[in-house]
Amino acid sequence: MSDGHTHHHPTPPSEAELRTKAIESLLIEKGLLSSDVIDRIIQYYEQDVGPLYGARVVARAWTDPAYKQRLLTDATAAIEELGYVGNHMRVVENTPQVHNVVVCTLCSCYPWAVLGLPPSWYKSFEYRSRMVLEPRAVLREMGLDLPDDVEIRVWDSSAELRYLVLPERPAGTEGWSEEELARLVTRDAMIGVAKVQVPAPVAGGETP
Repeated sequence: MSDGHTHHHPTPPSEAELRTKAIESLLIEKGLLSSDVIDRIIQYYEQDVGPLYGARVVARAWTDPAYKQRLLTDATAAIEELGYVGNHMRVVENTPQVHNVVVCTLCSCYPWAVLGLPPSWYKSFEYRSRMVLEPRAVLREMGLDLPDDVEIRVWDSSAELRYLVLPERPAGTEGWSEEELARLVTRDAMIGVAKVQVPAPVAGGETP
């Protein structure tokens, strides 16, 4: 859990990041690639492919109590059961009394193996510093207003250990399949800045 100390030293870009930026600029300059295409690719990996793996982990835990226990006891091994390998992990569970949220105060360590690329706001200095100092206020600004009696726990990811939030399963999903549940789980819910929501019914009384 975060000890409340923040780091105010900006992290210089790595050699790989500098090389990637140089190649990207050259491809755009030569007309071989557009910035719109790059944005769509980044969105694809940030919001679709990567988070899908984590969503499957969450859905399995919601539907399989034995798997959930293994996940909370040894997240790295439990995640590897589903074929996703890459980070030393710990999973923390949200309950009606406790809400967990993940940050990396030092730089932007992130469970890429199950969530893909980190969102830009996760890497920002404002998020990394303020989430430790005033998590309730930051969550409210991001659209998640938690009751005062809910304890907020902030977990500080590092290169050695990365965290994934197991969100609360939303009411009204009893009897749903693992695949149906996985489609509800968002990247933000697994970071802890949002809750999993059931889509509002569309005309005819069915969910989308």
